[in-house]
Amino acid sequence: MVLQQPKRQSVPPLASGDRLTRAEFERRYEATPEKFKAELIEGVVYVASPVRAFHGEPHFNLITCLGIYSIATPGTQGSDNATTRLDLDNEPQPDAMLRVVRGGTSRVSQDGYIEGAPELVAEIATSSAAIDLGAKMNAYRRNRVQEYLVWQTFENEFSWFRLENERYVLVEPDESGIIKSQVFPGLWLDVTALLNNQMITVMNILQLGLQSSEHQAFVQELANR
Repeated sequence: MVLQQPKRQSVPPLASGDRLTRAEFERRYEATPEKFKAELIEGVVYVASPVRAFHGEPHFNLITCLGIYSIATPGTQGSDNATTRLDLDNEPQPDAMLRVVRGGTSRVSQDGYIEGAPELVAEIATSSAAIDLGAKMNAYRRNRVQEYLVWQTFENEFSWFRLENERYVLVEPDESGIIKSQVFPGLWLDVTALLNNQMITVMNILQLGLQSSEHQAFVQELANR
């Protein structure tokens, strides 16, 4: 008598439009190839398209700015495309983020994922603009991400939103064309220079922010936590 081996249950692939729980989303995601990227936004799966230069180059420039700030600000941490467990219906992979490590609004779980809302999230919006400025923006707002940056590469527009009274308010540059973060003092961004790929100017303005008294006070505050 030959005993039949039980059939192994295959894991269904992730597909855009799937409506899943976060647990089922993670189960299927773990079975996908490493280079595969998908997000769970308001309970719906979105599978990312291949990344082209008009996404990758702005992404690189923005990551450079946030990375330099994080290096100069002990007690903060940046991430690039890190899976983030916002809530039971949302598990995005923000293009970039900044978070406060001690006493902040997010943490790293035992299995290595970010849980909770980072203080600042940034998205490079190409084909995903409708999602980034729609369902995903609402998920970030509801979970109280304090500052949300969206770079629409096709339109070459950069929007910086700040959470005020439970809604996102568009922040306008000051008279010098600079936006200054409230949650990360010293994070100064020359938006016009960034959009025109004038990264030397962007770096010079960022250095002025890092030398400001507000940044020095923030570094001391983080050290005392």
